[in-house]
Amino acid sequence: MSAPTSTTAAGLSAPVRARRGRRYGRTVDRRIALATPAGALLLALAVWPLVQLGSMSLHAVSAATLNSEWDFVSLDNYATMLRQPDFGRVVVNTLAFVMIVTVIGMVGGFMVAVAVLSSTRGGSFLLGLMVFVWALPPVVSGSIWKFLLADQGLVNQILRALGGHGLGFLYDSKFALWSVALVNAWAVVPFNALVLRAALLGVDPQVLEAAELDGARPWKRVWHVLVPAGRAAATVLTILTIVYAFRSFDFIYVMTSGGPGTASTTLPFLAYSEAFLTLDYGRGAATALVALAVVVVLALIYSRDVRRTEGEA
Repeated sequence: MSAPTSTTAAGLSAPVRARRGRRYGRTVDRRIALATPAGALLLALAVWPLVQLGSMSLHAVSAATLNSEWDFVSLDNYATMLRQPDFGRVVVNTLAFVMIVTVIGMVGGFMVAVAVLSSTRGGSFLLGLMVFVWALPPVVSGSIWKFLLADQGLVNQILRALGGHGLGFLYDSKFALWSVALVNAWAVVPFNALVLRAALLGVDPQVLEAAELDGARPWKRVWHVLVPAGRAAATVLTILTIVYAFRSFDFIYVMTSGGPGTASTTLPFLAYSEAFLTLDYGRGAATALVALAVVVVLALIYSRDVRRTEGEA
């Protein structure tokens, strides 16, 4: 009779443990091999440019010194940025812009999601229209709205036909930021609507029918049934909308170029203006990193909420 095979503390024989170890090692090697190209690409296209941006923000870099040795100035670029007379207004513009886009984008997205929840002909048409608006490139969408809101554009022509006066939507400092923010919110509503609609489709129609039989009015059915069903998706979507609004650049560039003056300038556009209009690359890099820091904080909050939502699920 052969001797009994030795076993591990978990009751597995040594050969079985060895085979599992080799299988695990091959799996790890395969994962590393598959992840290496993506990691190298991310390092080349994302991490290294950020390192260069951080280095540039600590040096005096201009068009004259861009291709020569940079002079180290420590945090002078950041101090100069904070001392700018218009920097406080730009920060306020950024916060106001983000708030307008987020509030209108989320509320409008939820209203559209409820409207297209049914499979009626009108709901299907509105859903298709939302997909079309969402698919438009920002440059095209911004250009269309720039023509519509111009002094002789369609909107002002309608206002004059109704007996009013034309408004400087894009040229008046009182309206420029609002105009661009509203257009930006209009562009983000379709995406929010599609995501929220997907969340609301999980609601059992019998629950809505039961609420209707109990005498609940439509707005009560929305508030007590649909809103709780979409709360988890709305939480994550709100953070995504804030990130989208904060880093928004294309609509401002196309419609107002940050003007008049700095009336519609936000932090991302200020970074572009300093780097590529005034050619002060060091100060532009410092401004861009400040904007990037805010986006990173929001991204961390988003990741935490996603993990918490997945854990509750």
